[in-house]
Amino acid sequence: MLNGFGAMEKREQSGLDGEAALGQAGAILGNTTGLPVTFPSVPPPVEVGVSAAVELAKPVLHVMVVDDDAELRQTCAEVAAAMGCAVVQAESVPAAEAILRGRKLDLLLLDLRLPGGGGLVLLEQVKALYPETAVVVMTAFATVSSAVEAMRIGAGDYLTKPFAVDDLMTVIDRAGQRVQFHEESRRLRERLRTNRGMGGLAGQSPEMEKLYRILSKVAFSTHPVLILGESGTGKERVARAIHTNGPNAAKPFVTVDCGTLMPGSIESELFGHVKGAVPGAGRAKEGLLVSAKAGTVYLDEIGALPLELQGKLLRALQEKEVRPVGSAAAVPISARVLAGSGKDLAGMVEQGRFRKDLYFRLNVVNLRIPPLRERRQDIHALALQIVERLNTESGVARELSDDALRMMLEYDWPGNIRELESAIERACALSSGPKLHMGDLPTQLQDFRRHREVQRQWVPEVDEAGMDRRLEPGGGLRHGEIVSIAEMEKDAILGTIRQLKGDKLMAAKLLGIGKTTLYRKLKEYGLGEVADSLN
Repeated sequence: MLNGFGAMEKREQSGLDGEAALGQAGAILGNTTGLPVTFPSVPPPVEVGVSAAVELAKPVLHVMVVDDDAELRQTCAEVAAAMGCAVVQAESVPAAEAILRGRKLDLLLLDLRLPGGGGLVLLEQVKALYPETAVVVMTAFATVSSAVEAMRIGAGDYLTKPFAVDDLMTVIDRAGQRVQFHEESRRLRERLRTNRGMGGLAGQSPEMEKLYRILSKVAFSTHPVLILGESGTGKERVARAIHTNGPNAAKPFVTVDCGTLMPGSIESELFGHVKGAVPGAGRAKEGLLVSAKAGTVYLDEIGALPLELQGKLLRALQEKEVRPVGSAAAVPISARVLAGSGKDLAGMVEQGRFRKDLYFRLNVVNLRIPPLRERRQDIHALALQIVERLNTESGVARELSDDALRMMLEYDWPGNIRELESAIERACALSSGPKLHMGDLPTQLQDFRRHREVQRQWVPEVDEAGMDRRLEPGGGLRHGEIVSIAEMEKDAILGTIRQLKGDKLMAAKLLGIGKTTLYRKLKEYGLGEVADSLN
C-alpha cells in the first residue's frame, strides 16, 4: 500500500498483519460505545522496484503520539508506522517534554486532557521550539473554546474522539505533504541563493531573500503571478525561474511582449485564428495560450494590452478557454499565465487605462523585483556572474579590476541588470588584456566617476559663521574661479597629452579611459589638431 509521501513499511517490520493490524482497535479509534465496528480492508503488499523506490523517496515523517489512553495511543502509533512514519509515544506532558528535548518533530498527535499538565501547554512549547511542526489535536471533550484556543496557538487539525482510521490517515498524509512541500521550498530557496545562473537570479540581500521565499512557494502552485519592477530588473528571468522550478518545467515557456506587438496582431498571437480570418492568413494558427499546453505563458508589459483585449484575456483566464479569431468554437487552455509590468498598474486602474477585474485576476500573487540601487550588495555577485558567463562564451578568461568594481558599486544603474550586462560586455569587447579597467567601462560610468571626484574635492569647509572658508565674500573661489566639469575634463586631457609629448595611448591609460573614448573626447572638445601638434 502506498501513501502520499512514501512506501508503506513491510508489515512484518511494523508489527502489522493485514486486517488484524487495524482490527486491534477497529475502524473507529477511541470507540468506547461497545458497539460492533467494521474494519477497512488493507491491500496486499506492493513490490517496489529500484526505480520506483527512488521516485517514491520522500522525507521520513517524524511523529509523536501523546495520549494517556494506552490502547488508543498504541493504535495511532501503529497506523502512523504503517504509513512509513518514525513514531514515538508519550503518555503525559513530562514524558513528551523529555522526548522533545532530544528530537525534532514533523507531526504531533496530541490529546488535550493529559496528566502532568494540559495539552495546550505542551502545544505552546512545541510551537515555540519547532514552529513548522504540524499539530493534530485529539479530544473526547470538544468545545468551541478549546478548539479556538488550540487553533490560535497553532494546531492545524482537530479530531473529536471517536474518529475513523481514515480520518487519522488523512491528517497524517496531509502533514506528510506539508513537510514535503516545505522541504522542496527550502531546497529551491537554497538553489536560488547559491546556484550561479539560476534563472539569471543572484544575490543575498534582504530584498532578494524575500523574493526567493515567495518564489519558492509560487513555483509549486498554478496561480497567476504579477511580476513588477523597473525596466531591466529581470522580470522575465523571475518568470522563467518560476517555470523551471515548478512541476511543469519540461513543458513550454512562452514569452509574449505586449509592448512590441501591433494591437491587431496581439489577439491572433494569444488566441489564434482560423484560415482567412486575418489578412495574409493562408492557414489556421494555434494561439500561444493553446500551444503552451500545460506550460507557462509570460505576458511581458501587460499594461500595453489594449482595453478590448484585456476583457478577452480576462474571459480566457476565468473560463480556461479561448476563441480563435474567426471561429465560433472555444478551445480549452491549460497553460499557467504570468504577467509582468514596469508601469504602475494600480495607477492605470485608477485612470481607467487598465481593467480592475483583470488586475485583481492577475494579482493573485505579487512579486516586486527591487532595482539595483536598492540592493547594491548584490552588484558584486551579479557582475561576477556576468563575467563568468562571458568568459565561458568567449573562451577568454577576464576579471574585473578593483577600481572598475568599486565604480560599479557606487553607480545607480538606472537601467538595472540590463545596463550592468551591457557595461560589462562593452568592457570585454574593448579591453586589451584580461583585466577589465575603469577605462573600459561606458562613458556614463566614467562621467559619473569624474563628477563624484569633483564633488569630493569641493566639499565645503564651513567656519563658525556657516560660511565656506574657501570662498571670497563675493562667492568666488579664493584660489581660482569655478569651472565646469567639461572644462576641467578638457584641461585634464590636454594637459596629460602635453606632458606625455603627444602619446595619446599612454594618456588614455593614465586618465583611466579607453583609447576610443579619448579620441571621441578630443573630437568633442575640438582638440584633435592641438593634440596632433604636440607629437
